[in-house]
Amino acid sequence: MTPSPISSTTNLLSPPSTSTRTGVQAALARGPNGLKQDSSLSSINSSPYSSTTTNGPSISDKFSLSPDPSAWGADLSLNQAEPDDYLHNPDPKRDRINDKGGHIFTARGLANLGCLAFLAVGIITLFAGYPIISHFTRKPMSNMSGFNIGGTNASGQVAEIPGNFGMIDKDTPADALQTVSWNDGSQMQLIFSDEFNTDGRTFYPGDDPYWEAVDLHYWATNNMEWYDPAALSTKNGALQITLSKKNTHGLNYQGGMMSTWNKFCFTGGLIEASVRLPGVNDIMGLWPAVWTMGNLGRAGYGASLDGMWPYTYDSCDVGTVSNQTHNGLPQTALEGGDPSYGGVLSYLPGQRLSRCTCQGESHPGPVHSDGTYVGRAAPEIDIFEAQVTGDSRGMVSQSSQWAPFNAQYTWFNTTANLQIDDLQNSYLNTYKGGVYQQASSVVSYTNPNCYEKSGTGCFSVYGIEYKPGFDNGYILWINDNKRAWTARAAGFAADTTVQIGPRPIPQEPMYLIVNLGMSSNFGFVDLQHLPFPVTMAIDYIRVYQPADSINYTCDPPDFPTQAYINAYIEAYSNPNLTTWVNDYKQPLPKNTFLGQC
Repeated sequence: MTPSPISSTTNLLSPPSTSTRTGVQAALARGPNGLKQDSSLSSINSSPYSSTTTNGPSISDKFSLSPDPSAWGADLSLNQAEPDDYLHNPDPKRDRINDKGGHIFTARGLANLGCLAFLAVGIITLFAGYPIISHFTRKPMSNMSGFNIGGTNASGQVAEIPGNFGMIDKDTPADALQTVSWNDGSQMQLIFSDEFNTDGRTFYPGDDPYWEAVDLHYWATNNMEWYDPAALSTKNGALQITLSKKNTHGLNYQGGMMSTWNKFCFTGGLIEASVRLPGVNDIMGLWPAVWTMGNLGRAGYGASLDGMWPYTYDSCDVGTVSNQTHNGLPQTALEGGDPSYGGVLSYLPGQRLSRCTCQGESHPGPVHSDGTYVGRAAPEIDIFEAQVTGDSRGMVSQSSQWAPFNAQYTWFNTTANLQIDDLQNSYLNTYKGGVYQQASSVVSYTNPNCYEKSGTGCFSVYGIEYKPGFDNGYILWINDNKRAWTARAAGFAADTTVQIGPRPIPQEPMYLIVNLGMSSNFGFVDLQHLPFPVTMAIDYIRVYQPADSINYTCDPPDFPTQAYINAYIEAYSNPNLTTWVNDYKQPLPKNTFLGQC
């Protein structure tokens, strides 16, 4: 059957009409208009290149090789000699040297073995030898006389910070590296100095390797200001401690105090401070001071001082117990004392760490040859406390504080034990003590020019030189770079009147304290005329010791402090704890004198 045009795939489109059309044609439906049909369709696919062929071989035929090498013209017979046959055929004559054997000790073999040995030694040295060598050759890092919360890191060292933080300040003049004793002219060498030449230093906790400012109210002396670290900085090559009329923690004034507690301590030596006193030289009320205290007590932290300050005592008797009496005796301790307290001599709670401490009780040690503990405490020596007297003259009180007390607070100040170098400038202080302290003190006039807002603004040198102990011990004070007075150990010998033993010149490791405040306990405060703000400036502080008696650690073996401080660290870090028993809730060590063992 002849298919219809509609069913044929060759006739899907109807032939075009003969009329002219302008519509778009489908590209695959028909060829473009104007394509000539009179020539063959093959002309459309014609190539511009010649279709003429040649009879020569193609490139692929020319370079194709047969898989049969014999077709290449190669002679594959077994007897055919080739140039490289000698490499494959053994020759006994030729190879006899190599075939007869050999050894590894050739130059190349030795080089190979040497390289392996070198690598092995290097690896062993790196991972085994180096740790052993470093263990036996390294020098232990110094803790720079400090430990625990006194500013060390977790490994127990004071960080060696790049800059001027050595024990001896890099700015200290060469001629100040040594000096001579004010007592006997012997040579002394510098062990610590701070020139305060770098401006902008601050003394918040952690800021400085040796100094740390406190943030507290010094309630023990009824101070009128709050001690704030913001009050201390360095400027114009000096430490600046500013007392200002500024409300701080509910108090109307802000002052500053900082110390080297538990960071830098010394036992014996010469301490000098170059100071410009604050304010003016004729208005009363300021209380600037540079002083020292034993490391077992931290200034401003009452619980640490309770039963420790101002004792310096190594006997087991009534001098170690509260009120310096036992069963109402001796009678002399109940009369002739502080008139404000009915004539009673002492209100101290007793020496907490005395020689009477029972064995096994908490005590920092050490122990005497007879098995008793060495009496420990927190004594105080004041380089100076400055004031202006009622006759409007600047003066400094240069003192040491003592406990237990002599009868009527009168130490044995004979001419052999007391020396005042200039009686026109210095005199024995009329204040001798009270129920909380006994004082050996001399008052001296200051250089009136060396004040912040009067005179020339010069700096004056104050200091102490002391030798600890009972025999030949002494304390010598310096005012305006001149000897002021000397107290000798014999002046604090046993006092049978109140049944106490001798008190040594402080043997504890001592630390430095500087402060500026004010208190009516120290004298009249003329708030109306004091020119606030006022600033005490310290140009330098230097500490010297005899070359044969260098001892500047806070934890010496004969008077250790570190373990005890660590054991009771809260008493040394919480200023709100004012007493050992009631606030800190710690028991007092039992006392053999009281029969408690």
